[in-house]
Amino acid sequence: MGFIGELRGSSRLGLLVAASAATVGVIYGYDQSNIAGALLFMTDEFGLSTRQQELVTTAVVVGQIVGALGGGALANRVGRKPAMIGVAATFGLFSLLSALSVSVPMLLVSRVLLGLTIGVSIVVAPVFVAESSPARVRGGLLVLYQVATVVGIIAGYLVAWALAGTGSWRWMLGLAAVPAALVTLMIVRLPDTARWYAMRGRLAEARAVLERLDPGADADAALADITAESGGTRRKGVWREMLRKPYLRATLFVVGLGFFIQITGINAIVYYSPRIFEAMGFSGDAALLGLPALVQVAGLVAVVGSLVTVDRMGRRPVLLGGIGIMVLANVLLIAVFATGGGTVLGFVGLVLFTVGFTFGFGSLVWVYAGEAFPARLRSLGASTMLTADLVANAVVAAVFLTLLNGLGGVGTFVVFGVLALLAMVFVHRYAPETRGRELEEIRLYWENDGRWPAAPNHTERETAR
Repeated sequence: MGFIGELRGSSRLGLLVAASAATVGVIYGYDQSNIAGALLFMTDEFGLSTRQQELVTTAVVVGQIVGALGGGALANRVGRKPAMIGVAATFGLFSLLSALSVSVPMLLVSRVLLGLTIGVSIVVAPVFVAESSPARVRGGLLVLYQVATVVGIIAGYLVAWALAGTGSWRWMLGLAAVPAALVTLMIVRLPDTARWYAMRGRLAEARAVLERLDPGADADAALADITAESGGTRRKGVWREMLRKPYLRATLFVVGLGFFIQITGINAIVYYSPRIFEAMGFSGDAALLGLPALVQVAGLVAVVGSLVTVDRMGRRPVLLGGIGIMVLANVLLIAVFATGGGTVLGFVGLVLFTVGFTFGFGSLVWVYAGEAFPARLRSLGASTMLTADLVANAVVAAVFLTLLNGLGGVGTFVVFGVLALLAMVFVHRYAPETRGRELEEIRLYWENDGRWPAAPNHTERETAR
């Protein structure tokens, strides 16, 4: 049975959790792209230099790093659900504050605060989904978050295009409050995850959630597995456990993966697409804002492909295939800038780059963030991975325009191409194949020094290496 068929068999609660988390993805994606359009107009109003444009873009990423660092501990302390509600509500508030900014310092502060909420959300959302999904569809439901993120990116470009005639950058930023209000209302009605309830010793509530998520399963047996895996109902994850065996290997893997996901350059494409298209010779609002949206539509098709294949093909083939497409895209973009190969080929190169990313890295980041660690360490592990991701994102956001102006298109995409090759080597060497594995089983991979132990009753025989 395919992903859609399995999804139809999922409980109403599981679908509601996935839909709510996906809506958070829309918010995240919209914020990534709306700044690209807004920059075209706020640059004139505030007289921004190239460096100031980079600062406005990077400010939100700085906030995201802080939010991601604390997001895991927050989710463990107050719960996955309250953390998600707080994220959605404050995101709406800070979006409005950004829209009302009357000076560059006010804009920078509001962007940092906005990033803080986003940083928490990208840690908590995949954990929330992973802990509320059956193993047979968990990968697809986690990829659904990336589907929603790309939808949000497209919406951000289209809203910017629609408002370009009036230069209303304040509306571009402020409209993000609308989906934030909707997701707040959705999440309020949901329970927290069974694994969080079990971690806090609230076993009756944990059992009730398990019964609602999968009415046909043995809730008592599942609860016993959860409590055994967590090492006791009140045992809490601590950072030092992630820095020693057996989970040091997992920590190094998620840090490396998180860093490579962003340092290979995808958010340079998202944040600065209008500037890249300008460098290729495009002009006019339709080209500078419409074409980036079209690029992301291709990315949306790719991420839907990832959604329907990740639980069938496995995590590693999807991830490696996506990175391979990114390498080819970099080669094409280098050729375009080196030879003046034309705007059409340049557009194709950006499409391939985005397709490769959304099919592989963009989708699997949420899968590994939600799967890599046992329950007591899961939110902290996601926090670690996504902090590394955001640090690399900040580097790219802070230097890309300077890099493009200094090295030109050829030098810039040579750098990204080399980084994509290094990422492929890293993933091939270290990424585990977790398809079909229960969350409580994945810890065995790390405890067995990066190999799956013999499991005669398991349907999945492949190893990560």
